[in-house]
Amino acid sequence: MNTMNPQDRLIFALDVPGKKEAEHYAKMLEGVVGCFKIGLELFISEGPDIVKMIQDQSGANIFLDLKLHDIPATVRGALRSAEKLGVQYITIHSTEGEAILETAQEVKGSGLEVLAVTVLTSTSASSLASLGIREDINTAALVLDRATRAQNSGCAGVVCSGEEAKLVRSKCGGDFKIVVPGIRPEWACVSGDDQNRIATPSQAIEDGANMIVVGRPIRDAKDPREAAQKIIEEIY
Repeated sequence: MNTMNPQDRLIFALDVPGKKEAEHYAKMLEGVVGCFKIGLELFISEGPDIVKMIQDQSGANIFLDLKLHDIPATVRGALRSAEKLGVQYITIHSTEGEAILETAQEVKGSGLEVLAVTVLTSTSASSLASLGIREDINTAALVLDRATRAQNSGCAGVVCSGEEAKLVRSKCGGDFKIVVPGIRPEWACVSGDDQNRIATPSQAIEDGANMIVVGRPIRDAKDPREAAQKIIEEIY
């Protein structure tokens, strides 16, 4: 299960507003970070060209974190377009159930791996209740249910918090990818933190994560490259 290089386990979140900032971090972290996450802000700002720029600049894998959530026909089309971009991972939402999750089969075997977002790491139990989720269904149970549905529907893996990684690994087995965001090294100081369900890098990997997503603890560090290297040493 865990045969990946440490660098490939670390996904750096390029949560920046534009090309200039993205290029800055791609150059700085080249050879240290094995995968860069491009989210909504950067992708909408720069369009698909940003994918090629990061690929050319770093040679790293690309995690296109767009959290696709639309009718199945539209999601299938978006997945085909992402495949043409040459990205390795893309996210879709799991909240609509099998109809959207099964769109992953559109690109199965193409090299593009579809990851289902279970419950955002910024979501707390109280916010789930406000969304109409029954109070007797806890976050872990909800994540596990969505992960199981994603696996049965043909998704390559899921995105979940470190708190649920061990449960998902136990239920879904060794071949199912688990990506954990909300990573907070013990030495990191993140101001205005909006994450609720967090984990340290080593704990997430020990509990079954294949990859971890780290943004602010690296980006806000005095020396981002050194911070990334410290995380890799922690998960090695």
